[in-house]
Amino acid sequence: MIRMIKIVFNATIIVLALVGFNAIGGQKYVEAIKDGIGTFIAQHNADSVKKIGDFSKMNEEFIIDNTMSIAGYKAVIAEHKASGQKMVILDSGKKPILTKDDIKNPDFGDKLKDVSKKINYKGVKVQDITVTNRGIMEIYGQNVPYAKFDAKVTRLPFSDISGVVASVKTSDGNEKLALSLSEKKRYSQLITNEFYKGVNESLASAK
Repeated sequence: MIRMIKIVFNATIIVLALVGFNAIGGQKYVEAIKDGIGTFIAQHNADSVKKIGDFSKMNEEFIIDNTMSIAGYKAVIAEHKASGQKMVILDSGKKPILTKDDIKNPDFGDKLKDVSKKINYKGVKVQDITVTNRGIMEIYGQNVPYAKFDAKVTRLPFSDISGVVASVKTSDGNEKLALSLSEKKRYSQLITNEFYKGVNESLASAK
């Protein structure tokens, strides 16, 4: 379980790097990050997106930014065009990285803190993680629990971030991990809710 959660945080670091795209130099910066991520392989094709979900009813305020393979898991990264807030859906298959029960657990924040201490990717660290709130959000037509957190990161254009994490099981039996991340002062739960309520299950789900 610790290894799997560490994968999630490595993915989070990559997303945060992409959040800083406009702030520190654009495409060259993103390409430098991609070159160094090893097992994080970009996969730009519509079929990959369809296997994660049906985004056809997604609000026009959002765009699909990228599809990736993260340590063997398929993931879609979307962006809110006006704010740059990032949303990530990761399909962890039938061996969930995190479950609803994990997220509802009172010790969930401590678990994230323990894992974050072991993360040091290209000098970028996620640290001082604090679960600040819990609630319910709609994903794939289901109401699922989420945990909101604040954290600090190093070696990015900003140091304070906020985000939420949730987990949902779809009808194919696969567990999907949902993340939304942004610079702390710009994070919006309204943006998160608007994006995820527009994501539905796909007829092209992975077998």
